[in-house]
Formats: sequence, C-alpha cells, structure tokens
Amino acid sequence: MYFLHPSEPLRTAFTVRPYQGAAPENATFLFVGLDANCAADVADSPIIPELLAYLSDGVAFWQRTGVHHPSLLPGYGNADGAKYHRTFANIGFRPEHAPRIPFVELMHLTTYGRSRLETGDLKLAHLQWLNEVITAGTAARAFVPDGVARLMRASRMFPWLPKEARNDGRALSVWHRSTRTTVYCHYHLSVYGHQETKKQKQITEIRHLAGLA
Repeated sequence: MYFLHPSEPLRTAFTVRPYQGAAPENATFLFVGLDANCAADVADSPIIPELLAYLSDGVAFWQRTGVHHPSLLPGYGNADGAKYHRTFANIGFRPEHAPRIPFVELMHLTTYGRSRLETGDLKLAHLQWLNEVITAGTAARAFVPDGVARLMRASRMFPWLPKEARNDGRALSVWHRSTRTTVYCHYHLSVYGHQETKKQKQITEIRHLAGLA
C-alpha cells in the first residue's frame, strides 16, 4: 500500500523522469530505493521550485547549487527524505560526479507518508527497465539495501538476486557480481541506533570504492 503524492506538478515531474539525479542508463554508481517520498505539504513550501528543478534535471541542479538534493538547501527542514540525503552527502561525492550518480526507486510514482509497498503496487515495465539498467547498463557499482532486495525478490523480476548477500568480512556484502557490475548490500542510509556503527563503516567502504578516500 502506498500514498500517492497529492501535488500534481510533483507527480507529473516524476512521471516524466521516474528517477532522481543522472540518467540511470549512464550511471557509474547506482543507488536503489523503495519510493521517492516527499512531505505531503511540500507544494506549499518555498522549496518547491527547487524540488521541481531537481526532478527536471538533477545533474544541473547539483552543479548549480553544490548539493545533490534539495533537502540540503535552507528551508527544506527535516521533512521526508532529509536524513537519507544528509547521510549520502557524507560519502563525499562532489558536483563533478553528478552525471554518474542516479537514485532509482522500485516505485514508479512519487509518494508521501510511510508506504508499505507490495508487489501489486509496482509497475512491471518499470521493474523490467530497472533490471536492465542494473544488469546491462554502465553502472560498475549498484547499492541495494536488504529491505529493497526483499521486494525485488518478491516481484520475481530480478532472477540474479539471491536470498542472502555474500559476506567476506567487510561491512558491505555482495548480492551479485558480474564482469560488468557489482551489486552491494548495505543498510538504508536513514537508519540509526544500533545500526549506526556498521552503517558508518559501509559509508567508508563506499567512499573507498568511489576513490574518494
């Protein structure tokens, strides 16, 4: 079950480009999530022009503002998605990396609130496209949290995805490795509490994989 976002401009922008940031087909680092979640009243916020600009061209937005997402601009506050993107910023990617980094969700629509997605909520064509992006696109590294992977498996659209990620003693585990792409398992970037220590180790490893350390 999901809650479709009430803002028509926001819904339209995400329908035109059902991802955030760079074009996924051209990615080097691909981050996969469940749904693009925004505060229900974001259309009444002064941040809405920047949010729409971001959804229209995430690469240009990052290079113009110096931050990868509108939630890092003054005025966004602590609304939905802010913690995730603040944590992502700690990895250390810079505006010059913008053409290489997309965020892609399993859900093809933008939402608000706390969705409990089921396979029936997902669009088959969108999942087929995402599978092609991961397995035949340009991304050398893809990052899929365990909760996202569970729904991917349930959809039966990602036959390469095992039940459990393989761990070799590092903080990041591996879902799948081919000559083209390695798909890593990591904690969702918005988790906190007892998972925080391992999450920070995973961020450090992502930083090394990206050549930022």
